[in-house]
Amino acid sequence: MDDKIKILIVDDDPEIRFTLEALLSAEGYQVDAAETGMEAIRKAEEKWYNIALIDINLPDINGIRLLTKLREGSPKMRKIIITGFPTLPNAVDALNNQANAYLIKPVDIPKMLEAIRNQLEQQESEKTLSEAKLGEFMQNRARSFLESKQHDVSP
Repeated sequence: MDDKIKILIVDDDPEIRFTLEALLSAEGYQVDAAETGMEAIRKAEEKWYNIALIDINLPDINGIRLLTKLREGSPKMRKIIITGFPTLPNAVDALNNQANAYLIKPVDIPKMLEAIRNQLEQQESEKTLSEAKLGEFMQNRARSFLESKQHDVSP
């Protein structure tokens, strides 16, 4: 199994896709790119990505709408909006639609890498918490089951 972190870049600008792909690959991430929102949805249905970097202005679907679509299909994927058109309504819409971070183009590379690391830490923390809750649930169910069996065989 490949444990490499997988990042999906969704941007209609080929130079941005190429630059981010090269940069993130050099950081050791496995990177894939999509030019459109529909391509991103298809790729996310076929493969698990830890993070999606999403431009707001895409040719076929608004990046905010794409957030919702990706959340429905890949709820554990972390989503970072990257936009060259920062507005307060865009930021509010992104956060209301569960964007995990919001960055402005031209992207400050150290800031973007920090945002990615933070999102990966959050993702790992959520996974650990989910596993702990599942373990606790299973222990409680087993205890309840054993207690009910003891009552069934009591004289």
